[in-house]
Amino acid sequence: MAILKIAVKMFNFSQYLGFLLFLTVLTIGFWLMFFLVGFVSYWVGGATWERFKERKAKKNQSV
Repeated sequence: MAILKIAVKMFNFSQYLGFLLFLTVLTIGFWLMFFLVGFVSYWVGGATWERFKERKAKKNQSV
């Protein structure tokens, strides 16, 4: 009967730090994207609303 040896190699400390750096950058990127999507949609919505109000005012002024 053969005994199966499972080789388990733990990460080196530098690999662990690299993994933590990767997770940190990934997390920062996710939250930055989340913030920018919210901010840009708010910005575009506000600009659209202002343009609508300007056109409405111009239309009322010319009538």
